[in-house]
Amino acid sequence: MSKKTYVVGFPRIGEQRELKKVLERFWARQCTFDEVQACAKTLRQRHWEYQRDAGIGYISSNDFSLYDTMLDTAVMLGAIPKRFAHLSGEERYFAMARGNQECVAMEMTKWFNTNYHYIVPELSQEDTYRLDATKVLAEYEEAKALGVTTKINLIGPITFLGLSKRLDGGDTYEFLGKIVPLYEALLAEISQRDATVTVQFDEPIFVQVCDPKLLSLIKPTYDRLCAVSDTIKLIVTTYFEHSNEATRVLLNTPVWGLGLDYVHGIQNLDMLEDIGASGKQLIAGVIDGRNIWKNDIQKSHKLLDTIGCHVATEHIIVASSCSLLHTPFTLKYENEMDDEIKNWLSYAVEKLDEITLLSEYFTSGKTGLSGTLQQALQANIAANNSRKTSPRIHDKQVQNRVKSITNFEREGSFEERIAVQKPLLQYQELAITTIGSFPQTPQVRQARREFKNGTITQEVYKAQMKAYIDDCVAFQEECGIEILVHGEPERNDMVEYFGEQLQGYGFSQNGWVQSYGSRCVKPPFIYGDISRPNPMTLEWITYAQSQTDRIMKGMLTGPVTILNWSFVRDDLPRDEVSTQIAVAISDEIDDLQQAGIKIIQVDEAAFKEGYPLRQDKIADYERWAVRDFKIAVSSAKKQTQIHTHMCYSEFNDIIRTIEAMDADVISIETARSGNELLKIFKEAGYKQEVGPGVYDIHSPRIPSVEEIVEQIEKLLEVLPKEQLWINPDCGLKTRKWEEVRPSLKNMVTAVHRVREKLSR
Repeated sequence: MSKKTYVVGFPRIGEQRELKKVLERFWARQCTFDEVQACAKTLRQRHWEYQRDAGIGYISSNDFSLYDTMLDTAVMLGAIPKRFAHLSGEERYFAMARGNQECVAMEMTKWFNTNYHYIVPELSQEDTYRLDATKVLAEYEEAKALGVTTKINLIGPITFLGLSKRLDGGDTYEFLGKIVPLYEALLAEISQRDATVTVQFDEPIFVQVCDPKLLSLIKPTYDRLCAVSDTIKLIVTTYFEHSNEATRVLLNTPVWGLGLDYVHGIQNLDMLEDIGASGKQLIAGVIDGRNIWKNDIQKSHKLLDTIGCHVATEHIIVASSCSLLHTPFTLKYENEMDDEIKNWLSYAVEKLDEITLLSEYFTSGKTGLSGTLQQALQANIAANNSRKTSPRIHDKQVQNRVKSITNFEREGSFEERIAVQKPLLQYQELAITTIGSFPQTPQVRQARREFKNGTITQEVYKAQMKAYIDDCVAFQEECGIEILVHGEPERNDMVEYFGEQLQGYGFSQNGWVQSYGSRCVKPPFIYGDISRPNPMTLEWITYAQSQTDRIMKGMLTGPVTILNWSFVRDDLPRDEVSTQIAVAISDEIDDLQQAGIKIIQVDEAAFKEGYPLRQDKIADYERWAVRDFKIAVSSAKKQTQIHTHMCYSEFNDIIRTIEAMDADVISIETARSGNELLKIFKEAGYKQEVGPGVYDIHSPRIPSVEEIVEQIEKLLEVLPKEQLWINPDCGLKTRKWEEVRPSLKNMVTAVHRVREKLSR
């Protein structure tokens, strides 16, 4: 095993989503928590062995979680909100994450610019924090019993506080003095385990640091932590961008090593001379932990040579750029994928071999490689050359159409459009709708699976999907929903579904990535130029509209979200790929409106997620992201009402950008965050209509009528009834019908009660 190879973190869901399956059985009371723990232990062992067998020197423990590592850190520090204090063990842990009938779940938001969601810790001046090191130490000892000595992964104290929220709205960093002593106590316990223990502190918040106040916290914090024990090799790891300001500070602390991302933070190269002079270990993140393309070993070797001009070879450790949590598990089960395309890909397990190959190539040179590694290097070179020269990549017709775009705006201003739309659509104030999807039942999933596998005919499949749509329409009419959706039974995923119908997209059988808790997504991947050969949603939406006299929303995913929730080709700028997708969506909107669909929702759930982490890069992203949303909807006529939906986002800094997108109605997730998000729309004088979520769909709990009435009344304190729509937080595909039916009925009843009050 080489000590010159390093993995920041590893996926935890299991190669066939074993963790997801056992958790969902447990939540459904179909198995015991002992069975969950047994499954988790099996997965941890298997994951350590994969890394050990691949020759990885620095393998992590405590990167595994039953739900989320930020939640685990809150539990480790005793940061338990009062409403959960009466609970204990796994009941409390999952209630904090998911809520229960008594307690609202903790807020959830995106982990930097990824599609992974973390649980936001809640801090209070009244809290008394206490260390619980049980999980951290148990998993370290568990690995050691298998003959694997791991580095211990911890969320660093500054990132933990920076991503937490204070219930009184104060500065979370004021609690640094309360929690650093707990980290010191934890390190003291860790130091007793072995002669030398390596501890990785994840501090990704440092890639956003330009604030002198925050920078001033780094040195005193890490001076204290390093002083705990001279048997601990302490590494501070950042990822997703450069962290040069923080790196400059950390070089003046006793930390043993720095983990830096040279894939997504190439400006980290600017600090090489200083790093080399410091004599610290550099964990060089040169294997992309966020994308699925086979690494170009020769290109990475040149990058390492550049690093080696300033940092001594013995101080360089070859690493993944970030945790491999953000990539699928293994290509081993991709037995239906096109062989040529599969040869261009590398998932988490395959990246382990790339790290080992690159490390050996860098330290030994090409001639020093073993015969097996020589073959692996030649195979890597051949695969990368194949991808560059394949005729599947480039489509001149697509490129020419994008170059010839002249229409970047839709018809009319918002004021002109809404004056046409309201008399035509005739919806009431506090119009009631949902975000799009309805529960994906086992029967729906089975029908899709059987159709894909060829065990049922297209005719049988369509009949089953249409029967489900009929049920969704009937329920919504009976329930009192006013603007309907078709339920999306034909869609496996809001991005993958569209990707399957676009040229230039590839798909996996088992490319699952954790989004939050047990929720996994299977992002498609863009390998070539994008075009739309045929309409993608027209048949399903027009069928649904034919079954009702009420308005049926057309449901599309926007170009920026399709881009951000795909693995994107790395041989073309992202904004050029986005424009190709926008043109395809524009064609789909035109088809829908020509077929009589009056409202079309173009979801941009991942719009905020795609924001650069560095302020100086934001303006360029906003420029092309807004441009491409507007290109996508540019075919919509005045009378076609365009909705969009955005998931968990902080809108303070992007409200003007949302205005520039110029959708007629935006729906947002607000149930876990109260009116904080909505107030921004009022303060900005936002003119368009808004649908704030009135209940949290990420929790299994059923909100009461009274709860939703109270929520709507709070909304009315911020925005007038003429501007508000009422809807759940997000789509309902992950929920069960027994949760959805009563929740939506309660939502409709609540709206009627509020309307009655207002009419008096």
